[in-house]
Amino acid sequence: MAMAGTLAGRLSRMNSQFDIIRHPYSLSSMATAQAAHVPGNRLAKTLLLEDEGGYVAVVIPSSHHLQMSTICEMTGRKLVLAHEDEIREVFKDCDLGAIPPCAMSYGMQTYVDESLFDEPEVWFEAGDHMELVHMQRDQFMTLMSDAESGKFSHRMM
Repeated sequence: MAMAGTLAGRLSRMNSQFDIIRHPYSLSSMATAQAAHVPGNRLAKTLLLEDEGGYVAVVIPSSHHLQMSTICEMTGRKLVLAHEDEIREVFKDCDLGAIPPCAMSYGMQTYVDESLFDEPEVWFEAGDHMELVHMQRDQFMTLMSDAESGKFSHRMM
């Protein structure tokens, strides 16, 4: 699978400067970081959450855990992780588990952990399990300018 069309369209509209990094097939964000030789705190992973009001996406470093209580407080919602079957319906042009961070292009509110903005460069899934998009911090911040930022994750030990 090539880059997700929705992501490619956003990158083009935002005039983003980026590289595509190929890596061996991997199914988890930490395995992807290892396979691509990328620091886990610079690899953005996207989680889909839901409640009766619909979906929201949260973007955190792959080396971090989501603090669910903090994101629920921040959004004023009682969110839980979305089921895999539902994720397929929302991100139709992506492989399951390879969701790009710009979920706002898929019509949902997106929250990005501000720790990603502290990194000089960021990598993220291109929509499959074998390619990453790599860009400098300012490019990533521009790409994610429609997202709300906050502190809602913590580094794994």
